[in-house]
Amino acid sequence: MALVTVEIHLKKGVTDPEGDATAKALKLLGFDGVSRVHFVKRFDLEVAEADPAKARVAAEEMCRRLLANPVIHDYEIRVA
Repeated sequence: MALVTVEIHLKKGVTDPEGDATAKALKLLGFDGVSRVHFVKRFDLEVAEADPAKARVAAEEMCRRLLANPVIHDYEIRVA
């Protein structure tokens, strides 16, 4: 079994309404030192695959088919 972490974030140039709203709320709460917030989704997956290379290939396919939208998202995969 492999533990796979997938982090999905918006591509450069794509607006981040969740990050912008969070940054605004933090400023309203008095956290003036926060200039920008980026929203990132993280998935921790237990994959029934002992070979790390095969686990990475499976995670790539999961990202392409469900977890990420290739038009607006980039993603990073880490296999432990």
